[in-house]
Amino acid sequence: MSFCKYSTEYIASSKTEVDNIFINDYLPFADPVAVKVYLFGLYKCSSPSSFDNTIESFSNQLNMSQDDILACFEYWQEQGLVQVLKTIPAQIRYIPLNNVLTANKLYKPEKYQVFNQQAQEIFEGKREISKTEYGEYYDFLERYHVEQEALLMIMKYCVDSKKSAVGYNYILTVAKNWANEGITTALQVEEKLTSFLQKEDEIQTIFKIIGIKRNAYVEERAMFDKWTNDYGFNMDTILYISKKIKKSGKFAFNKLDQILTKYFEMKLFSIMEIEQFEKNKTELYDLAKEINRNLGVYYESLDNEVETYILKWINLGFEKEVVAELALYCFKKSIRTLEGMDKTVNKFYKLGIVTLPALQQYTDSVLKDDQTIGNILKELSISRNVNYIDRENYKTWKNDWQLSDELIQHAVSISKNKDNAMKYLSRVLADWHIKGIKTVEEAKQSAPLQAQTQTQQNFNGRSYSKEQINALFDSIDDVEI
Repeated sequence: MSFCKYSTEYIASSKTEVDNIFINDYLPFADPVAVKVYLFGLYKCSSPSSFDNTIESFSNQLNMSQDDILACFEYWQEQGLVQVLKTIPAQIRYIPLNNVLTANKLYKPEKYQVFNQQAQEIFEGKREISKTEYGEYYDFLERYHVEQEALLMIMKYCVDSKKSAVGYNYILTVAKNWANEGITTALQVEEKLTSFLQKEDEIQTIFKIIGIKRNAYVEERAMFDKWTNDYGFNMDTILYISKKIKKSGKFAFNKLDQILTKYFEMKLFSIMEIEQFEKNKTELYDLAKEINRNLGVYYESLDNEVETYILKWINLGFEKEVVAELALYCFKKSIRTLEGMDKTVNKFYKLGIVTLPALQQYTDSVLKDDQTIGNILKELSISRNVNYIDRENYKTWKNDWQLSDELIQHAVSISKNKDNAMKYLSRVLADWHIKGIKTVEEAKQSAPLQAQTQTQQNFNGRSYSKEQINALFDSIDDVEI
């Protein structure tokens, strides 16, 4: 008897941990009764010296015969999760699942006798399957719960496709990829191979154009499926690109894959879109150079810049001249990277500013507001530049509270010489808003502001101050992207 042990009540109120490996890799494929036996045995492991931890008690509690219980444990032994140490009296040892994943399992010879014979026949004497290779096949079949006939069909397909005695690593790579797609039965493999045959003529047409004289390999068929199913290219587009690269050696199919992947990432799918891109490519590269000059940066290769940023901006509807101007804006705001410029461009896109007229209108509006706010600061004897808080306050007065310029002007006149004059002005306007005052007469207010003359500098073809230029950027700082 153990010196110390848990009480029955303590064990009943505690928890039994089940490894996620068991839930994911074993539970879905096992008989429900076998799962019940495994889990109940796992629970019993928490009290190994308990008087009721016997197969007799096990049988009574689960209402199963002892033979059926042992049959379940023999199944789990085949899976490598337990060891049946003895049957009289019955003794089971549970194995940590992490050890199961790395252990070399022992399989009953009769279970794979037919498989071994048929697998060797597939190679037609080209090579012998080693004991290690057989073990890899067994482990795959057990882990992925693939039918033996399904794996044999995959092996034959790989050998016939390559026309050689391919290695087992290649075969298992294909088999695992298909298993991950849910292809685990002979019927599913047959359907997969049938779909391949249906596309054989299309792939051979591509091969003829690019100069390949053989059957398609498994990985090449997978690429074709990717182009048509995942990427969404039609056959006309694929053949159009194939004719562009023509006979470019044994890596032609891989080159075709790289080009189609690039067009997919750039969201160019039709022949017309691709031709238009190639036609405008020179203009896009010239634009890239202009952007880099405006940003004050240099990139030896412009390919990534055009494909990752510029093409995206153009596809959003931005005029090339607007993109170049935004690069200047970024430079003046000390934004000197394409990534930083991309965030700025996205902010302008959210505001709907993608054309020169829209940019000019927005610029005029922002600079006009900043000039008005600057005059307010001057009236209040506040000697600083307009900041983000000033702009937000002004937007609230004009847009949210619908206060007139005359009403704001009069509030400014009565806020002069006050302590913290800007804060006082905000309070006055807030009070009038709450009281519903909308006219100068109601608030007994006076004349409008005088315009302010500032030192000018040339920008965007017009004359604005440096502070006004900065205002354009500040006005979009809080635009979420």
